[in-house]
Amino acid sequence: MGYRIFVINPGSTSTKLAYFEDEKKLVETNVFQDAPLLASLGSVREQLDYRLEMIRKFLDDNGIDLTGVDAIVGRGGANMPCVGGTYEANELLIQDNLNAVTGVDHPANLGIPLAAALQKEYGGRVFMVDSPKTDEFCDLARVTGVPGIYRTSSTHALNLKGTVRMHCRNQGVRYEDGNYIVCHIDGGMSISAHERGRMIDSTNNAGGEGPFTPTRTGALPVSSVIDYYFDNEHRSRIGIGETHFADHGEAVAAAKEVLTRNAGLTGYFGTSNSDMIHEMVEKGDTRAVRVWDAMIYNICKAIGEMATVLSGRVDGIVCGGGLLRFSDLQQKIRERCEWIAPVFFYPGEVEHEAMAAGALRVLRGEEEPLEYTGEPVFKGFED
Repeated sequence: MGYRIFVINPGSTSTKLAYFEDEKKLVETNVFQDAPLLASLGSVREQLDYRLEMIRKFLDDNGIDLTGVDAIVGRGGANMPCVGGTYEANELLIQDNLNAVTGVDHPANLGIPLAAALQKEYGGRVFMVDSPKTDEFCDLARVTGVPGIYRTSSTHALNLKGTVRMHCRNQGVRYEDGNYIVCHIDGGMSISAHERGRMIDSTNNAGGEGPFTPTRTGALPVSSVIDYYFDNEHRSRIGIGETHFADHGEAVAAAKEVLTRNAGLTGYFGTSNSDMIHEMVEKGDTRAVRVWDAMIYNICKAIGEMATVLSGRVDGIVCGGGLLRFSDLQQKIRERCEWIAPVFFYPGEVEHEAMAAGALRVLRGEEEPLEYTGEPVFKGFED
């Protein structure tokens, strides 16, 4: 029997679980939790005991005994920004996630605390792999045209790094020896530049960068955004009202709701269902074709930007994510971008495989685990 690894990946209404022996995934499931009950518990941290009981029930129902397990890997959450890699959980990492020290109250914050709770029962080591707060930006990537506003690393780091590592294994090369443009193309999108094992730049899609997506705006001209949200006619149409925008938290929340959940394809078609929209494209709907192709155009444009970050020295363009199930999207990315470097597609997500692989590298002695210090990677420039 190889190394036994259990993976915990909490989401908004479910907890995804997977059980591995070495690289082989033996069990994978999505344990759904009652949404009204979760809401009644209040903050995310109050869900810990309930989700823990659901995990125990899953283990019992499937006859899985974790006694003597080698590693339990929890999804990272709102810990302080840190470099990518595999961290062996310490008490500070557990508490920083539980307390959401970077301010995001998301169920992913429970990944490490849940893993630590199970460790007390079954043993093993607790790891976090490529946290959502992975920050390896080069200094030039942080500077903007407004002093005091910095670009921040907020990406699909786990899928990005997991996909490019998987690609490198397939090619028989080391991730740390090459330069790659790595894309996560799904409901949210991240287009990133990786230089010899470090993600030195990336779009921040939730922050309004990069291509628009099924739900998000992507990059917008700032002056047009100001006009849009401060003009009474526009504000009335999106439900903000005529009171002074900057003085009302509800107005800000309404604007962010539009920017991150009700924009992109949803803004045009009233749905984020990509299959439904793509069916319109296939039928030749003029508006659907224009918007769909514009989304792909913007994906390609972001890939081109990352090529300049790497000074044109690109060993491969590696793409993962659910939207790659559409063959025309793959074809058009290849047509526009293959002159930069060979393009590789890996449809779907690899979160669980990436989490298990990170633990496995440490268990096999291929790399040393990192120590979480609670100190953010970047604190601003001194001058």
